[in-house]
Amino acid sequence: MSEQEAAAAPARKAAAGKAAGGTGTAKAVKAAGKAPAAKRTTAAKKAPTGKAPAKKATPAKKATEAKAASAKKTSAKKAAPVKAPAKAASKKAAAAKASGSKPESQAARAKRAARINSALAEVYYYAHPELDFENPFELLVATVLSAQTTDLRVNQTTPALFAAYPTPEDMAAADPEALEELIRPTGFFRSKAKSLLGLSAALRDDHGGEVPGSVDELVKLPGVGRKTAFVVLGNAFGVPGLTVDTHFGRLVRRWKLTEQTDAVKVEQEIDDLLPESEWTMFSHRTIFHGRRVCHSRKPACGACPIAELCPSYGEGETDPEKAKKLLKYEMGGQPGQRLKPPADYPGRPAPPLPSRAPATGSDSTPDADSVTGAAR
Repeated sequence: MSEQEAAAAPARKAAAGKAAGGTGTAKAVKAAGKAPAAKRTTAAKKAPTGKAPAKKATPAKKATEAKAASAKKTSAKKAAPVKAPAKAASKKAAAAKASGSKPESQAARAKRAARINSALAEVYYYAHPELDFENPFELLVATVLSAQTTDLRVNQTTPALFAAYPTPEDMAAADPEALEELIRPTGFFRSKAKSLLGLSAALRDDHGGEVPGSVDELVKLPGVGRKTAFVVLGNAFGVPGLTVDTHFGRLVRRWKLTEQTDAVKVEQEIDDLLPESEWTMFSHRTIFHGRRVCHSRKPACGACPIAELCPSYGEGETDPEKAKKLLKYEMGGQPGQRLKPPADYPGRPAPPLPSRAPATGSDSTPDADSVTGAAR
């Protein structure tokens, strides 16, 4: 081989290798052990050990998966309206419970009671006991008779009664049947006559014919409870006291001043909210409002003069015109309960008893809202 052929040999060899697609070079790299290592590393990254490469999803499989996903979304949408409101309602209930769980302080309740009392004083500046009487004995007798009837019916009955028996001594000596006949219009006349005979005898024998001026002595008399005692003390002796009758108890509960239903407990809780000097007049104002506006079954909310102070507004008729028709006595342009009302009373006096004919069913009970429940 000449020198020229020797020099051209490497070039020809390289050209032959290039023409063969680099086979020579690949073989050389493979022999060195470099290319296979790089391939294995890349493969390890793309397909973790122990997992087969994911197969390409077919169009049918894609359609099935899409349908399943759509069904799942539809199901979730259908379930959402059921779960969401329940959750919202739960939160709302929890919030309401939290807001109502904090009890009103005694000071705040007393402040509200004072505002209500002040507002009632402006409306019922003429509030008074709605039983006609001239002395403590007449008031005591009238209050005992007012149990389970209206003050109006008592006022229509007592003129003839006091004309026949003006003093405790006279009434203690009365013929039981004659006394029963006189008080028949008030209902429960037999039991009431027994109480009147008993208390009159007690006044005659134990108190010198005078009505005692203390709660402890009054409640010992036949037919006399705390309510009757405070009516007599507050209006005949000027001794402050709350008259917790049906109307009073209903209204102070509507005003959220107490939750008690027992008359004595109601009395104790309201005593703590107002000055002692206001007890008697607060009783009159509250009872006036209960008889005229804030009725038991259908309060005249739309015509209530203290509606903005009432936490129970809306329990009754709120339409002003309809509510106005529910007002009673002077508030509704009708006669009052007293035949002899005070001079500042803005309404008309009550008429006398229309008839003295014996009532049938003498032990029948009148409308529950007119019950005063004097002796308790």
